[in-house]
Amino acid sequence: MLSVKGFYDDLVSRGVGFFTGVPDSLLASFCAYVDDHSESARHVIAANEGNAIALAMGFHLSTQKIAAVYMQNSGIGNAINPLASLADAEVYKIPILLIIGWRGEPCFFDEPQHRKQGRITLNQLDVLEIPYWIIDADVDFKRTLQNVFSCIRETSSPVALVVRAGTFELYKSSRKSYFLSQLTREAALRCIVSLSRPDDLIISTTGKTSRELYELRVERSERQQDFLTVGGMGHTASIALGVVLGQPRRRIICLDGDGSLLMHMGGLAIIAQCMPKHFIHVLLNNGAHESVGGQPTAAMQIDFRGLTKSVGYSSYALANNIDELCDAWEALTQVTGPVLLEVRLKCGSRSNLGRPTTTTYDNKNMFMEAACADNRE
Repeated sequence: MLSVKGFYDDLVSRGVGFFTGVPDSLLASFCAYVDDHSESARHVIAANEGNAIALAMGFHLSTQKIAAVYMQNSGIGNAINPLASLADAEVYKIPILLIIGWRGEPCFFDEPQHRKQGRITLNQLDVLEIPYWIIDADVDFKRTLQNVFSCIRETSSPVALVVRAGTFELYKSSRKSYFLSQLTREAALRCIVSLSRPDDLIISTTGKTSRELYELRVERSERQQDFLTVGGMGHTASIALGVVLGQPRRRIICLDGDGSLLMHMGGLAIIAQCMPKHFIHVLLNNGAHESVGGQPTAAMQIDFRGLTKSVGYSSYALANNIDELCDAWEALTQVTGPVLLEVRLKCGSRSNLGRPTTTTYDNKNMFMEAACADNRE
């Protein structure tokens, strides 16, 4: 496996002066090392991948230095607009090193949300006309980086490293653990499920939230009819808004994460603009990208009460424990939505947490059967 220290040091020695991106599980060790060893002004965990490309551009424009942008391959979609319409050789010609985790690589098992993306990743780079090199645990990364930076100097445009699973050696961050509260996400979800009504429609965000919700339904011997947004990070709240617009008489519960909400935060304003009366937006805030390594988000710095008020949510409540969660739920369910319930959590999940055993098609069909029941009456 590649040494994260050796890889990082080599990048810095070749002139990379800034790191930014959205954490990825395949790049978790690399991201942790960058976070531990870069000055705060030289490393920014971005809200989304397009945001990271723009940050990299701005750094180059003000320093003439190269920035590295890390992401999971699913984030290429967020990055395409600034890559094609700004950084591209036919527009501003900005040199950027993309470091892309290759989830769903063909011929290797991965979760359903990664399979299509994994299959088309190299094709996307080809369409964007971005030169790329594939690296794994056995590659001579110094020679590869020599070729990469020769290309950057020649083209003064974006180039990419596509990183296979198992490439980097394990590195654990030295960052001290922090807790927003002592409440676990699974305990919070168990409480919310118990407080919800049988006819409520629940849409849950990607990562461990949906996995825990699925297992809670198994634990309670209840029908699996929640929509588990297993991919498309950042879009859970907008999906939930679409559901409530289609079923305005039903109560919709959106289980969102802090990293997800931050990724496309403009969606909050659209939710408020549409004024869905029966919309409960639950922010499960542990201040971290937990599902991909626990890297911090900017959520701990945000006044969500002030934010939701400014965009037009009708009410907000905060819960740090089960008692506060029950009280907040009671209060918010008595007012007209949209409302935001921020539940502050500590990081962590069960080591034996499983994954849904049903297919994504099954999940969709069971949710639609529950959601559209009123239409058949």
